[in-house]
Amino acid sequence: MNTIHHSNAMATMRSLAVASAVIAALFVAGCGDKKDKPASQVAAKVNKGEISVHQINYVLQRQPGLKQEQAEVASKEALQKLIDQELAVQRATEMKLDRDPRAVQAIEAARREILARFYLEKVAEAASKPSPEEVKAYYDAKPALFSQRRVYNLQEVAIQADQAKLPEIEQHLKSAKSTSDFLEYLRANSIQFAVNQAARAAEQLPLNMLDAFHELKDGQAMMVPSPSGAQAIFLVASREAPVDEVRARPAIEQFILNDRKRKMVEEDLKALRAGAEIEYVGKFADGAPTAAQAAAKDQPATAQQQGTSVAADDDAAAISKGLSGIK
Repeated sequence: MNTIHHSNAMATMRSLAVASAVIAALFVAGCGDKKDKPASQVAAKVNKGEISVHQINYVLQRQPGLKQEQAEVASKEALQKLIDQELAVQRATEMKLDRDPRAVQAIEAARREILARFYLEKVAEAASKPSPEEVKAYYDAKPALFSQRRVYNLQEVAIQADQAKLPEIEQHLKSAKSTSDFLEYLRANSIQFAVNQAARAAEQLPLNMLDAFHELKDGQAMMVPSPSGAQAIFLVASREAPVDEVRARPAIEQFILNDRKRKMVEEDLKALRAGAEIEYVGKFADGAPTAAQAAAKDQPATAQQQGTSVAADDDAAAISKGLSGIK
């Protein structure tokens, strides 16, 4: 599963529109009665250099949460920062720092990163929006997330222990009559732990574990491995908080679209690798992947691998953001 979230592109476009409108108004107003002359695209002159309106717009468009009433102040602040930057650039050029090997390397690395990102964004633009039928199918396939959504009151016990000790701990967790009973067992065996109380909606849980949480009844517990040991999770109580298809649709549409973009990018990179001549040299030759390893890399992850991936946690956070307005 990949990310559901509000459209960053739309937010950026809105911010850019706000910024452009305000900047244009500021500089048109500055022209006074000279209606026969177009508004200047220069915001400030710094020695022999210039700061353009386009540079200010670029700074503002990187602030997706910018509101229209904040844009004028933000544009002036951006201009001041650009003036400071221009002064520093001019001085660095005078000192020939632009020829410093470290600067040249950093500039080239930034150039490569930007070009690669723009190319992959261009590839992803071809992804089609999901149909109403696809949205409904996704909604129906995830009852724990939507139609049977719950809010869980949890008591989380972070346990520090060796992996060899976990089966015994899990056995005591299953046989424990209460949370206090289990905590007493941990204390008696000098097992370090920390307790946390939390209320989490379904979309705030790791998505690969959501069905397991959904099956829990109030008073039951489950154990999840962690890098330092395990986490025992007690379901103290829960309440139903379903989300209908209409309210869930924007988040689902964005998830499906993002997932398609991700797959298109992966397939494109896979094709580029297949058509390229790649030779590992020097010390990297020994660690070069074999053909079998390269093929395995292109295979979908197993359920277990997916369950332990960072992407699963990212999905939970993204879906939580996508459904943030739903109570």
